Formats: sequence, C-alpha cells, structure tokens
Amino acid sequence: MSDTLQTTETPAPPTAKQRRATRMADAAAGPVRWLILKILALAVVDAIAVYAVFVLFLNREWLVLASVVVVTILVNWIYFSRKRIAPKYLTPGIILLIVFQIFTLVYTAYIGFTNYGTGHNGSKEQAVASLMRSALERVEDSPTFGVTVVERFGELGLLVTDPTDDDVSVGTNTIPLEPVEGAQMENGKAVAVDGWTSLAFGDVVARSAEIESLAVPFSTDPNDGAIRTPDGQNGYQYVSSLEYDETADTMTDTNTGEVYTDNGEGAFVSESGEELLPGWQVWVGFDNFVRALTDETIRGPLISVIIWTFVFAIVSVASTFFLGLLVAITLNKPSMRGRYPYRIMLILPYAFPAFLGALVWAGMMNESFGFINQVFLGGAEVPWLTDPALAKVSILIVNLWLGTPYMFLVCLGALQGLPEDVNEAAVMDGANAWQIFRRIKLPLLLVTVTPLLIASFAFNFNNFNLIYMLTNGGPRFPDTAIPVGHTDILISMVYKVAFTGQNRDYGLASAFTILIFIVVATIAVVLFRRTKALEELN
Repeated sequence: MSDTLQTTETPAPPTAKQRRATRMADAAAGPVRWLILKILALAVVDAIAVYAVFVLFLNREWLVLASVVVVTILVNWIYFSRKRIAPKYLTPGIILLIVFQIFTLVYTAYIGFTNYGTGHNGSKEQAVASLMRSALERVEDSPTFGVTVVERFGELGLLVTDPTDDDVSVGTNTIPLEPVEGAQMENGKAVAVDGWTSLAFGDVVARSAEIESLAVPFSTDPNDGAIRTPDGQNGYQYVSSLEYDETADTMTDTNTGEVYTDNGEGAFVSESGEELLPGWQVWVGFDNFVRALTDETIRGPLISVIIWTFVFAIVSVASTFFLGLLVAITLNKPSMRGRYPYRIMLILPYAFPAFLGALVWAGMMNESFGFINQVFLGGAEVPWLTDPALAKVSILIVNLWLGTPYMFLVCLGALQGLPEDVNEAAVMDGANAWQIFRRIKLPLLLVTVTPLLIASFAFNFNNFNLIYMLTNGGPRFPDTAIPVGHTDILISMVYKVAFTGQNRDYGLASAFTILIFIVVATIAVVLFRRTKALEELN
C-alpha cells in the first residue's frame, strides 16, 4: 500500500494590474463609507427638522418655521456639495453660536423693552381668549354633543359630533373646531380620526382634571362660545359672560354692563380703574430702564446692590489672588519640607463642588446651632448670615476659602514658568528678596495671570451659586417693590425679579441683565486693553 502524496498548489502572486485594482477598491471604500455615514446623519437632521416643521405649523409659528426650513436646506446644500469644505467644519459651530448665544442675547434685549411678566405673557388674541374662557357659563338649553377626548403631541383635544347633522370636528384649547373627514363612528358618535390618538376610559378618568379644563372654541370669534365636557363623553355649549367688541376694542361684562377698554399698556381697564387679567405683551420702550432708575422702591436697592456687587467682585479677586500668591511662593521653595501634602490639602476645596461648599458653610455659620458659634465661640449667637454687615463678611470669607486654591494653582504655575536667570542676575546686582519680587517677579507674573484675573472678576460679578446657597441674598431690604436683600448681587437680583414672588417681571429682569452685560463687557474691554502695557515687559 503506497502513501498518497497530496500537494497544495501555491497561488500565483497577483499581477500589477490586480494590485492596482485592489488599491483603487480600497481607496474608494473610504469615501463610500463616509458618504453613507453623512447620508445617515443628514437623514436624522432632516427627520428632526420635518417633525419640528409639523409642530410649528400646527402652532402657527410661521417665523420659526421659515427659519427651520431655510437652515435645513442650507445644511443639506453645504454637506452634499463637494466644494464647500470650510463651511462643513464651520456650520455646526455657527448654528450653535446663533442658537445659544446670539439668539439668547437678542431675545433678552427684546424682552427688556416689553412688559413681559406675570399677567402679560402672551399675545392680545391669547389674552382675549383666556379672559373669555375664564368667564364661560353653560347655556341652559344647550344640545348634548357627543365628544371623544383625543391627544396629539401631548395636547388634549375634543373630537365633537354635532347632534343635529352628525358633522364631525376636532379642536383644542388653542385651535377652534375644524371639520374632519373619515372619522370612525360608533353609535352615531365619532370615536377616532387619523392624526389623533383617542384616550381610553382609564386615561380619561386619570386625566379628568385636565379634561374638565378643556374649552374648545367653536370658531375664531371668541363670542361664539366653546364646547366643554364634564365626563369626557358628552359635551355642552358654554358662552362667556364677557363680550369682546373687536371694532371698538372693548370687553364688556354682560352681567354688570361694565365696559373695559384697551389702555395701551397691555390690559383692559374700566373707568373705575379695575384691570382685567391676564393682559398681553406689548412694547414699552425704555420704560423698564426708566422705572429701574426713577422708582424709589427699586432705585435704592438697585444702587446698593450695584455697589455691593463691585465690592464683592473686587475684594474676592484681590483677596484670593494675594493669598493664593503668598501660598504659592511659600510652597514653591525647594527647601520646604512636606510641600506636596500641603499642595494636595490646598487643592481639596477647589475639587469640592462650590454649591455644596456654600451649603456646608451655611450650616457652620448658623446662628443657633452652627459649628462656629457652638464650638469656636462657646455657644455664642453671632448672626453670621442674618446681620447685613456680618453676612457680607461671611460671604467674602467663604469665597476666599473657595477661590484661593484656584489662584494658588495659577500663581504656582506662573512662578514655575519664570526664568531663573533673571532672578540670579538681580541677586548678583545686590537686590533683596522684596525688591526681586516687587520689581521683577510680580510684573512678569501679572503678564500671565492678568487675563485670568479679569475672567475671575467676571465670574465673581455673576457668582450666583455662592449668594443663593449661603444667604439667598438676605437679609431683605425693607419697603422695596422687589424681593432683594443686602447680600444680593445683580445676577441674584435678576433671578428674584424674574422667578420669585407673586409678580414676576421678566421685562424688568431683562433690563437689569442688559445693564449687567454692558458693565461687564465695558470693564473687560478696558482691562484687556490695559494688559497690552504688561505685555511689553516680556
């Protein structure tokens, strides 16, 4: 029996033509993969844009809708073009800059020139509809409409069947009844329609409060009344006791005969001075700025807050810088033992979240049971956070504790970057340590840290977290029209004017924001120009 030898033929090496074809295929695979990835990414963007357009169309936001369409078309044109290389890299950043920076600034400036706030949130049409909806009364002989509660994009509506002619229409609180075709009928009542989701009985019961507040207008004329349902099954006609005369621009209470006219300031007011709320948003020009500077109940606290804001920012920057510089000089000496553990200990406050640090200090400075009063002061009741002067001192102390590690790191890095030959030359010339520091090290140090000091000033000028967490701006000023306290800075005052209290005045808060922006921008420009003089020291 002989062994059978199996031989495997070695494949022939690829020819030059085959190698060239392989290289071309590999080179083409890269662009194809990127093209597929680009198409998928643009498909996601376009899908989001289509959804946004649909929602905006339903809410009749035409300006925003047009902006979304134009931007979407522009993005697709740029990324499907083979020549627009630079815009492909710049477009995402530019869009984000416009949305999150420029639009925010422009919109805030616009709000500062309006009466936007509590009772003046929407348009005049919305205010009229809201007023008349709030005065709806059921018509005694109202027919019973068959209704089905429906939902679209989180908004509830009513699918209404007219009992007289079986016509079907649908509407919401903001969209009047509109006829629909092809509704699914059961027992003479429409129960479903394309584009809307009908709520099950359990959902109707769970959301009964929302459903009872539904008032779907019959038409664009608010005097025609609305449909409301108490049980989600049957609807009834309601008519408002307020009657709006669009020609005369008046609102009349049909029960009392009282006539309310447009006062030109975003509200209907009677002859006796009674004002109907809600009103609507109108352009008031510089009234918010004038009120901030002339109203005694606002001007006094505003001046105090401005002064304290500058004192807080300047003292915070100066104290943290000089203490951080002193510690950096000390721990930068090679002869000092244990400097690394000391550095770690100094960095810990910087690693600790600032708002948590402020909360801890607020507990330690509590007048009744705080650690400082109970342990260090033997049970004394020092009002660290409730006395106007001590509260300001407490804020500066806590900010010194929070800000020194940052300045220490900055100054330590700047000191280690100074050239040693300059220091050695000064020693050979007979200069002492103080002269070397004041005439050589400090000027060279300022070249590096001055931009950071400017940034630190801008940060402390708007250091909302510390003020809010430590004192909440208190103690409060007496007899003021706005809820502002002795330790409030401008940014915390803006927050309180806009988001606290019964009357939230977004227009006035935006006016304050514009003032803050002007002040900080002016100071930053001036100080950055001054840094050019320091650069000559390099």
